[in-house]
Amino acid sequence: MARRALLAAALALPFGRAGAQQTRMWSIGTARMEPDGTIVLDLVTHDGGVAGRAVSRYPRQHPDYAFILRHVGGLSVGQVKAVPPF
Repeated sequence: MARRALLAAALALPFGRAGAQQTRMWSIGTARMEPDGTIVLDLVTHDGGVAGRAVSRYPRQHPDYAFILRHVGGLSVGQVKAVPPF
C-alpha cells in the first residue's frame, strides 16, 4: 500500500515546463520490459526546486500489470518507452 501511495504522489505532478501547451506530450519517466516480462517504471517529477524519483517493478502476476501495460501503450521485451502522465 505504501508503494502505491508513493507512486500516486510521484505521478501527481506533471514532468515538463510549467505553462507548456496542452498538446505537448509530457513524460513522467520511462517504462521498459525485462526478459521475464517484468515492467520497470523509472519515474521522475520536478516541482519548482524539488525533484523526486521512483522505480517500480511490475512482474506479470502483479494486480496492476495489465493497467500499466495498457497505459504505456504496450511493450516488447527490451523496449523502452516514455510514460505519459496518469
